Amino acid sequence: MNKKPKCWKKGVRLKNKKMEISNITKKRITSYLAEGKRFDNRKLLEYRKIEIESPVSKNAEGSALVRLGKTEVAAGVKLNVSEPYTDSEDAGTLVTTVELSPLASSRFEMGPPKIEAVELARIVDRGIRESGFIDFKKLCIKPGEKVWTIFIDIYPINEDGNLIDACCIAAAAALQNAVMPKYDEKTGRVEFGEFTAKKLPLTERMPITLTVHKISKSIILDPCREEEEAQETRVSFAISPKGKDCMIHSIQKGKEMALAQPEIFEMIDTAIAQWKKIYPEIAEKIKKACER
Repeated sequence: MNKKPKCWKKGVRLKNKKMEISNITKKRITSYLAEGKRFDNRKLLEYRKIEIESPVSKNAEGSALVRLGKTEVAAGVKLNVSEPYTDSEDAGTLVTTVELSPLASSRFEMGPPKIEAVELARIVDRGIRESGFIDFKKLCIKPGEKVWTIFIDIYPINEDGNLIDACCIAAAAALQNAVMPKYDEKTGRVEFGEFTAKKLPLTERMPITLTVHKISKSIILDPCREEEEAQETRVSFAISPKGKDCMIHSIQKGKEMALAQPEIFEMIDTAIAQWKKIYPEIAEKIKKACER
């Protein structure tokens, strides 16, 4: 009787099988995109349906749930009093975290944050911080001693591609919905669970991140899980309104594939053009959700 090949060993056969399917799927996606098609009949630069609910938590100062196609992300905002940073003693602080759990995808594992979660948190944090969306100076209680710290906690619930953009929208919506908790100036303590009607000191520069993905020679937005696995590189742009125009506040490149200068310029032009199309819709949905 012939011996079974090595690939039949426990765990190896399944792994090889997955790799083979992945390669076939990638070829199909690439060939479809070359013809201007996608598996779900969207255009190359078309976003999936965006739904926003806010608030979704009675315990958080602000919260929101964002659905981007089948991708679902919840974000919560909490506030506490702490010492300021030494280089900005009269300004509040911001801490952003993302937790990727098996609840959202079988690709994620329990345990300390992996590099993917750290990158997601940094992209969201930089977009909010660099845009000037939060007026940190107004979060100062006593210079050099006490300031408000904003904690943004983001929890993907279901991952079906484009977590970056979904997390950024959820964070922005949660901040728009947030109110200040009660603070006892005599004791210097925050009364957790008790809220005021005072909103966070936000500006008009709400950032929305658009991530441009490159698969072979095609550029797409808002990929589903399979398309995202087939990508060769991506660039995320945090963009906010500035008068009648807009401004890019941060850029984050992902994956190892290098980009030529013309490709980078094409991605920038694509991001700005598409941002101008979808930003009004997203901003209006956040506004309506927060008014409920």
